[in-house]
Order: sequence, then structure tokens, then C-alpha cells
Amino acid sequence: LTYLPAMQPKSPSILECPVGRAVETVGEWWSILILRDAFQGATKFDEFSQSLGIAPNILSRRLAHLTESGMFVRRRYQERPPRYEYVLTEKARDFFPVVVALLAFGNRHLAPKGESIVLANRSDARPFDPIVVDAADMRPITLANAVVVPGPRASRGMRKRLASLKAMNPAVAPAGD
Repeated sequence: LTYLPAMQPKSPSILECPVGRAVETVGEWWSILILRDAFQGATKFDEFSQSLGIAPNILSRRLAHLTESGMFVRRRYQERPPRYEYVLTEKARDFFPVVVALLAFGNRHLAPKGESIVLANRSDARPFDPIVVDAADMRPITLANAVVVPGPRASRGMRKRLASLKAMNPAVAPAGD
């Protein structure tokens, strides 16, 4: 496997933060586009290469990183010459809502002439209007109603950091409700 240098120095607050750990796994933009293509059915190196127009060495490194990170399982599909496909894992399939959120954001804010791709219901092609909701009550999760609080495994440093963040402090009323 190809050596992958660390993407960024890893501070304790980044390593302890679930967002930081997620970005460490898939935050490099080529990785997100590779996963996007995998969600659309691509599994082979040549398919990713053709779709993305990515340099082979970069694609090799990104696929190796995604495999090492548990997002893909590499499976041989041809013996001579040896050829492999990259199969999505459950961990990768759990990333699909992130790609959906990026698609919705892009359509809402970055498509001034209209949407070029729309996510639709597989059974009837009805376009989806994606939102993030709480599983308990199915209400949308928004900046106005959400706050980050320490979890049971939060370190003393993380608890202090979260308490110091004005926007995330439950004692501070959110602006622009």
C-alpha cells in the first residue's frame, strides 16, 4: 500500500471531536467525490478515473486511504492481470447522508441557473427535498435549535472547550431564531 502522509497535524481537540475524526477519514475533497461515485455504482479504478479525471497516483492514494479507513473493502475480480474493485462498507454507506446534504447545499446555494442533478425517490422518481431531522421526533435539526454538549467520554479539556464556545453554550440564546 502507498504511504499516506498525515493530512494535518492532529491536535487533541481535533482527535476527540467526531467532526475532526470524520474529516480525517473523508475530508479531502477527492475522497468525497470518490465516495459520491461509489454511491452511484462505480467500483473499479478505471471507472473512478474516467468519471473524475483524477491523476492515477492521487486516485491510488485516495483509494488506499479509504480502504485503510474502512470505507472500502478491496476485492479481486480478475486474476490475470490482477484487478480489484472497491466495495462500499457499512461505514461508507453511513456517509451517504453527508453526500446528500452536500448535494442539497450545492443545489440551494451554488446552482444559480438551476439544478443539474436532483436526488429522487428510486420507486417513483419524485425529487427529494433533503433535510436533517432528529430520529426521535422527526423535527429538523437547525443551528437555532441545536447545541453541542459534552458526551460521557469527553475529556476535561473538551468540556472546557465546549463551555467556552459562545454559540454552542446552552445558556446563550441563539441569534436569529
